[in-house]
Amino acid sequence: MSTQSSGGIFLFLMKENIVAKSGFNRWLVPPASIAIHMCIGSVYAWSLFNPALTRELGVVVSSADDWSLSSVVWIFSAAIVSLGLSAAYAGKWLEKVGPRCVGVVAAFCWGGGFLIGSIGILTHQLWLIYLGYGALGGIGLGLGYVSPVSTLIRWFPDRRGMATGMAIMGFGGGAMIGAPLIRWLLGLYAKTPDYLGAESAITLITEGGRRFAETAVGKVEVVIANAAQAAALPGGGEAGVYVVGTGNTGAASTFITLGIGYFIVMIIASFQYRVPKEGWLPKGWSPSKITNAMVTDKHVHIDQALKTPQFWFIWVVLCFNVTAGIGVIGVAKTMINEIFGDLAIVTAAFAGTYVLMISVFNMVGRFFWASVSDKIGRKSTYYCFFLIGIALYLAIPYFASTGGTPALIGFYAATMVIFTMYGGGFATIPAYLADIFGTLHVGGIHGRLLTAWSTAGVLGPFAITYLRNLSKNDAITDLVSKVDATAFAEKFGAPMDQLQSLVASKTVTISKLMEIVPAGTIDPTSSLYNTTMYAMAGLLVVGLFANFMIKAVGAQHHVEKTHPELAPAE
Repeated sequence: MSTQSSGGIFLFLMKENIVAKSGFNRWLVPPASIAIHMCIGSVYAWSLFNPALTRELGVVVSSADDWSLSSVVWIFSAAIVSLGLSAAYAGKWLEKVGPRCVGVVAAFCWGGGFLIGSIGILTHQLWLIYLGYGALGGIGLGLGYVSPVSTLIRWFPDRRGMATGMAIMGFGGGAMIGAPLIRWLLGLYAKTPDYLGAESAITLITEGGRRFAETAVGKVEVVIANAAQAAALPGGGEAGVYVVGTGNTGAASTFITLGIGYFIVMIIASFQYRVPKEGWLPKGWSPSKITNAMVTDKHVHIDQALKTPQFWFIWVVLCFNVTAGIGVIGVAKTMINEIFGDLAIVTAAFAGTYVLMISVFNMVGRFFWASVSDKIGRKSTYYCFFLIGIALYLAIPYFASTGGTPALIGFYAATMVIFTMYGGGFATIPAYLADIFGTLHVGGIHGRLLTAWSTAGVLGPFAITYLRNLSKNDAITDLVSKVDATAFAEKFGAPMDQLQSLVASKTVTISKLMEIVPAGTIDPTSSLYNTTMYAMAGLLVVGLFANFMIKAVGAQHHVEKTHPELAPAE
């Protein structure tokens, strides 16, 4: 069946109907690509939703029935998994229908995912957030991500790295706009829960690890906030007792607003896509000008590419480079608060700005490193990522243990450089593939390679949350061993033998234990991520060796041998 007949009423979206006319300015294509990537790139601001979702019922602090950090972090992972899987399929589909059709479908999925996710928040059904934002929204991410890549490589064969860097720069910069927008919307829609009074003035009881207050209308479940936690409420608040379920974090309304807004922008941008005529080349440029031995002027079929060791070595390179950064991005705001939360400068606004700067450096790194790769080659660029990254990940535990403002500056600088290389890895990989496999099916090959991103989307957050939870549980056990049993029972309204249920219901935390431990006890919070950082450095070592193994593809894999009917005419 031809594309024409299969397009039906949607023919105006199809590839053959968006071929650029003579004289078309190729520089009009990158803005559309950047706009779509900036919309879907807001996924990198996901960590801003973590505090709201983990306090959806308690609002001021987490209540017993609120979702845990580890459960909501996986929503981000689900979106990244769906991204990779959908991109693996959409890459080949893109070659058939073109970028406009793929972009439009991406808009419906990404915008619709937010709307379904909002229903999950309103009804407190976590699975609906996974279905909406994670699955459907993730499909929108994958479709939107691949929609411009092969198109830009064909428009800019003379500047492959720069071209893909421009588009994928938008994805890295999505949180630059998304982060302040999300913070503003959350504040706009948030509502402070009912305040009962100071903790000392309220009769509290503990049942099954939960805290309840006796009121004139009966027993109600409550949470207890300290001064710092109460100050973070909209308009500020007082330390004391708040009623569970009477406030609003604003997360659901924020989801609705973003879903509608992103849909509109992505639809408009998708209609700006054009593809070049068959055989089009930039004026004054020809493939004969290629001099790098790692850059081929031959082509490899998409199905044959998966049979080469080069594809799988590049898969490992991308997977481990992404794993090392993606887990940190998912919990960035939480991490800087936990490691340096005792410093006066680390306020909620500071942590929000930190997330914003991650986006800025992620975005700048995509354009910078992709452009650098045009000069020094893709393989050398990845050597930089791995060698510099190993050193920086090993340095982060040192900064965390040192503490103080100088350590904060060092931590900040190290993580920002890491995020430039994280983003640079994504921007450089399409050009790396075009160099190794040619441009015939580079969009489809790139889509299938993004399954490495899906794997990293699970591996990274799993590693950082699993290792952090191990460290947290060990720290709580150690602190409890130092606390007087009477002081513990007075503080939490239950004996130490109920520790497990108290921890599970979030009544006992490291911060609350620090209020009753002997003077001079060191707060272990800043060291919770040390093991994770060492593990990430180890993954980069594996990626370094995989990059070393990448060589030029043998002639037996070229389309002239495997699919001669597709070989370009001499």
